[in-house]
Amino acid sequence: MIFTLHRVLPDIPADFAPNAILQVTPDFLEQAIIKARADGFDIVDLDEAVTRTKNPDSTRPFVVLTFDDAYRDNLEFALPVLRRHGAPFTLYVPTGLVDAKGEIWWQALEDIIAGNERVRIQDGSVGQYAEAETLAQKHQLFSKLYAHYRTIPETERVAAIRALADAHDFDLAAHCRSLIMDWDELSAFVSEPLCTIGAHTVHHYELAKLPVDEARTEMAMSADIIARKFGRRPKHFSFPIGAPVSAGSREFELAKELGFVTAVTTRPGAIYQEHGGHLTALPRVSLNGNFQKRRYLDVFLTGAVFSALNGYRKVNAA
Repeated sequence: MIFTLHRVLPDIPADFAPNAILQVTPDFLEQAIIKARADGFDIVDLDEAVTRTKNPDSTRPFVVLTFDDAYRDNLEFALPVLRRHGAPFTLYVPTGLVDAKGEIWWQALEDIIAGNERVRIQDGSVGQYAEAETLAQKHQLFSKLYAHYRTIPETERVAAIRALADAHDFDLAAHCRSLIMDWDELSAFVSEPLCTIGAHTVHHYELAKLPVDEARTEMAMSADIIARKFGRRPKHFSFPIGAPVSAGSREFELAKELGFVTAVTTRPGAIYQEHGGHLTALPRVSLNGNFQKRRYLDVFLTGAVFSALNGYRKVNAA
């Protein structure tokens, strides 16, 4: 089983925090590590996971911990927990965001709405205002704009979030810099024996929305940049967003073509030996910030619900 994590923070989310699903506390991360081992799971790196997946005689269940996006809080709050428990993990790095040359648009959208009672939305040359005074209005507006941004081409989405930011004097570059580690900070992970560095594109675009050559460049360049910075080319890749509409068979083949040993999605599912033949389309289980209770860990670690999901997908694929 591969767990997906993003942010690790001790803070209690605000009442309006739609991205809190991406945030767990250091205590919950520690609980997950302790609980997995108590239930008989080994916590292994991706290379060991591949070996076990390909080995028909392997019976020891395992968990892989993966962190997307290289948030700075991973350094401050996650790494001490991982070191304390000797838990291997993978950190997937979007190189453009490390350079502060991209947008953490999902969090910027939340922060802009949180900080304004009226939000100016630019649609081409036409601007309009949306009310965001009450909590309900803020949630409604976030849901509407987030869904819209997920459906439009990436060039339009970039233009839209930049127009939204400009209308509210919101510095997207400074926002990105405040959230994502720089290269010096990342060096702590490169030198960390427990850590495997993975690639996560340059700009964190949904690859399925891009022309094939652009998608290939996003994937290859992210690995090349990391190789130039740190002397080792990543063997493992994570598809940004990673949902079915964000990455599909074309992207899975691109990952294989580019020489990645594994590539992970956010499609829910546990890992079985059959995945040995589909290593660039691996499912993961999200440690969701809205479900930070021991009873949810019990469900995640049984794998039963994900076995059902995998079976459902097999039937429909057939």
